[in-house]
Amino acid sequence: MTMDALRQYIDLYREHPQLVEGNSADILNRPRRRALEALENMALPPVGSEHYAVTDLSSMLAPDYGVNLARVAIDVNPGASFHCGVPNITTSLHFLMNDIYASSGDGVCLQEGVFAGSLRRFCELYPDEASRCYGKVAGMENPVAALNTLLAQDGFVLRVSKGVKVEKPVQLVSILENGMPLMAVRRLLVIMEEGSEARLLVCDHTQNPDVEFLALQIVEIFAGPDSRLDYYDLEESTEKTRRLCSLYLRQEERSEVLIDGMTIFNGKTRNEYNCAFAGKGASLRLMGMGIEDRSREVETYSRVEHLVPECHTDELFKYVVDDQARGSFEGLVYVAEGAEKTEAYQSNRNIVGSDTARMFSKPQLEIYNDDVKCSHGSAIGQLDAMQVFYMRTRGLSEATARLLLKQAFMADVIDGVRLEPLRERLRMMVERRFAGEEAGCRSCSGACMVK
Repeated sequence: MTMDALRQYIDLYREHPQLVEGNSADILNRPRRRALEALENMALPPVGSEHYAVTDLSSMLAPDYGVNLARVAIDVNPGASFHCGVPNITTSLHFLMNDIYASSGDGVCLQEGVFAGSLRRFCELYPDEASRCYGKVAGMENPVAALNTLLAQDGFVLRVSKGVKVEKPVQLVSILENGMPLMAVRRLLVIMEEGSEARLLVCDHTQNPDVEFLALQIVEIFAGPDSRLDYYDLEESTEKTRRLCSLYLRQEERSEVLIDGMTIFNGKTRNEYNCAFAGKGASLRLMGMGIEDRSREVETYSRVEHLVPECHTDELFKYVVDDQARGSFEGLVYVAEGAEKTEAYQSNRNIVGSDTARMFSKPQLEIYNDDVKCSHGSAIGQLDAMQVFYMRTRGLSEATARLLLKQAFMADVIDGVRLEPLRERLRMMVERRFAGEEAGCRSCSGACMVK
């Protein structure tokens, strides 16, 4: 099954190279042959192997998904379909319909020095800059990155010029919609030039809960010297949605980056974070959470490389798994020999709510320098029975007590969000999620929208 899962996509490209490349841009076409060679010689790692405690790549890639190589547009008006009443904030709003960029019409960045829009269009307008960044940190040894590079035809770019501070948060809403099973191949590129600042919220939604989807996504982020970036990634999809997402981050000197990945509703999800410090004095706050019940799965793999001195990492991931759900966290902090004065803190904390749920945790440190401050930790347990009992003595039902304790458990991840309206919306979404409600994106047409 391993080779069959990849073979169908290799054959698809070999049979239709003109269709793939003719509906894309030259910059995106250049690395396809290299990706093809990598896939031809690749075996997918089996479930249970190192870094893949939960995710079965072969079974996720094996179904006969449709791939929209001809770029057939779906007759949907995203601006009309998705609205939400989160107050006190406006965003520059953009959409990916499956894997085709579609502007909302009034959500264009009107600020000088900012490009927010189609990756294909960016490659045509700024070929030198696109060539300098596209595919430069996403490694072909990763099957998700190689397959994405082989088939990606469009995506989204946020590029902020030197010294520019983006006034509005930028919001990208990625919508999966089709009448038959579909794989969406998405590519995101974020370029923060020296001294620039921006906030980007990426929301994943599935409109049709009865159709199987696979979102295959690569994100490349370049944080230039003294730049500031907040990147929020929110998944609110369906039980039939599969997601494979690999994020690559390169930070230059004194840059500050916040990444917060939140899995609220999903089917099977694997998120990877590959982060590297290339300049002194940079800092990264890497956070995430997952709420899993029924037979849902979420797996997180992170690798943070401290290659230069005086950089700081603060990493926290939290999960609540119940019923027959499965979760996994594996994180590595790597400190190179010359990276003195490194500070790196990694924590993974989890609540397992049933005898049949499973959570795997493997935080790791690999350090080759003595002049550092580093720690890592993991905790897996159940809700404190004494806290539940205490709250019941104060008149609360057991269900309410457990709900409040789960909310409190996730509080520090939510508090890490620096957009107040989004933070308040997340509190409500988490409360509804723990209360057993269905996905908000179907019940209120875009629950995470901050327009």
